[in-house]
Amino acid sequence: MSQQGAEDWWQKLYEDPEAGPEPDPGDTLDHRFRSAAVVVTDAPPARPPEPVPLPGQRQSAPAPAAADPALPDLTAPDPKVPPTRRPAGPGADPDRGPAAGADQRAGEGSAVPAPPSDPRRAGPTGYALGDVTVPPEPPASRWGTPRVQDPPAAEREPEPQTRQEPQPERAEQPQAPAPAPAPESAPDGRRPEVRHLGDRAPTYAAEPGSLPVADPADLDRQIPDTVLEGARHGTYTLRAASVRGDSARYRGEARRDFLLTARFGTGDDALVLVALAGGDRAAPGAREAAAEVCHGVASAIGRSQERLAADIRSGRRDALRSGLQRLTDRGYGRLRARAAELGLAEEDYTAGLRGLLLPVDPQCRTRVCFGTGAGGLFRLRAGQWQDLEPGPDPREPAAEDPADGGFRFRASVARPGDTLLLCSGGLADPMREEALLPAALAARWAEPEPPGLAAFLADTQLRVKGYADDRTAAAVWEA
Repeated sequence: MSQQGAEDWWQKLYEDPEAGPEPDPGDTLDHRFRSAAVVVTDAPPARPPEPVPLPGQRQSAPAPAAADPALPDLTAPDPKVPPTRRPAGPGADPDRGPAAGADQRAGEGSAVPAPPSDPRRAGPTGYALGDVTVPPEPPASRWGTPRVQDPPAAEREPEPQTRQEPQPERAEQPQAPAPAPAPESAPDGRRPEVRHLGDRAPTYAAEPGSLPVADPADLDRQIPDTVLEGARHGTYTLRAASVRGDSARYRGEARRDFLLTARFGTGDDALVLVALAGGDRAAPGAREAAAEVCHGVASAIGRSQERLAADIRSGRRDALRSGLQRLTDRGYGRLRARAAELGLAEEDYTAGLRGLLLPVDPQCRTRVCFGTGAGGLFRLRAGQWQDLEPGPDPREPAAEDPADGGFRFRASVARPGDTLLLCSGGLADPMREEALLPAALAARWAEPEPPGLAAFLADTQLRVKGYADDRTAAAVWEA
């Protein structure tokens, strides 16, 4: 195709789509057939035309014809016979060999270079795909490097067996003794997992079962299964927890115990209040009564915070006793009025109450406890538990009058290392009636540092057969 024909073809294809077809003299049917035949057939390449020698140049010898792939190549060297070096002729380079000189002379005597040999044909420079089996490419490893696969066991060459010299026997080294099993109470603070105390397992499962039935119109009264609280003020650390009992978990009933912790005031004049209440699980209004009495007493203490803090720092126990008893009586008066509104008996809408007042001032170590009904107050001192409610401590002045109609009051000065435990009836009963529970708590709380929240929760859930009520407890560790 000429230059003018190429430009016309380009304009016809891209620039002028409406231009008429311009016939190409060289585009014939025979030319197209030959082009297609070269692509689809695997015929040997045609012999190139012999170059025409120019004036003054010597004509080179004709190139040998290509060998037939079906016949063996007799001129190829035998790989089993080592090649012999022929003496180079005059003017030949001994390093390059006779082939290099021949190629150089052929290039000088020919104007058109010889076409490269077809690699698909058998010969010294290529291989035929039909004659030689091409090995598959080895798979690449993860990092791109070819992985060399081991040959099959049948194709492996037998390894030469070498004679092993006998080694002198060495004396057996004594093995290090195995580490002894960790004791039940590990030194790193881990506590043993105890499912229950005593030989008999509790009746109910340890984990929660069914959830309580909810009222869609009164979702604010939903009570969680477990409540956990903690604080640190002055010289003491507080831990508190309220857990639904095994019986309520099994029956899908809500927790009846109630726990409230609050701090009133700021600075050293502030007071920390812990109020907990629990009712009889047979009483229909025990849950609402426990929450109501705690809220009523906490509100009254919050309003009288300054006077109560002054009385505690001054040690006026009589004033504290009369004031706290008056606040408690008002709270239970509201319960009786509410029971009348609901048409319930007074014993069906009531709960046992326990309260604990803790000054924030680090210089004041007076701890004030009060309450009425079911519950308990215990103190762990020098590894021994003391029940502070059945009778007064002989080492401290008595502050409780049996003629007060069941109101309990105690104000005592804490010592470093003491642990004060305030609890509802669900934990106070096994503390008084089962020796295993107070012994286990004494062992767990023997460390100088108080337990964390999770550890304290596990301690309050130490189960004993026959005690499946809700448990609510607040403990104070003195530094």
